[in-house]
Amino acid sequence: MMNNRTFLVMALSLLLRLPSLAQEDRKALRDSLKLAMEQLSYHPDSVDLRLRKAAWNMQLGEWQYAKDEYDWVINHHPDNLAARYYRAYANTQLRRYNFARLDYETVLRVVPGNFDARLGLALLNQKDHHYTEAMDGVNMLVSTYPDSATAWAARAGIEKERDMKELAAYDYGEALRRQPDNRDWLLARADLLIALRRYDEARKDLDRLIVLGVSRGQLRDMYRQAKE
Repeated sequence: MMNNRTFLVMALSLLLRLPSLAQEDRKALRDSLKLAMEQLSYHPDSVDLRLRKAAWNMQLGEWQYAKDEYDWVINHHPDNLAARYYRAYANTQLRRYNFARLDYETVLRVVPGNFDARLGLALLNQKDHHYTEAMDGVNMLVSTYPDSATAWAARAGIEKERDMKELAAYDYGEALRRQPDNRDWLLARADLLIALRRYDEARKDLDRLIVLGVSRGQLRDMYRQAKE
């Protein structure tokens, strides 16, 4: 069952990301898509055009359309690892987890140390509730890439979901040492610190979010919880 604080943090996290795709950006992407589709009618075998169209579909959250383009590329060029990686991501968004897993594993057979594919597979296992495999994956990433903020944050996210609050707060701290202005991670750590009753530390993260452009109104409820 999702508690009120968890719902609040999820809603705030979505709000923080909204400016990244403003209405004018969506219009520009749709214009690019329209042009790509026109060009594909004359050059249907163009891999470059299909990959660009799929990338724009992905940015718009049109996962099925993106997957269709990656399907075409892989059917005609089965060694195209970029198409396999991004198809895995699209299939993850479509909750076609077994298909996504197959593509990630195919990429990793060819390039076993690929960070993005290992991270994608770990996050897929998290979504599919295969927590042991997910933790094994992110533990390997943290060990292999200790300077990667993303690796630490990925492990923190899994720990947070598994209610391992102290460990998650520590790992978000390590991520933020490497990338101190990440608003999603600050928000997630503030939520954990409130749950751990470490209110002074939580308020510092909330204050930092305001410095980074988040309005105090958006954080009002979390500030209130940090005073309880």
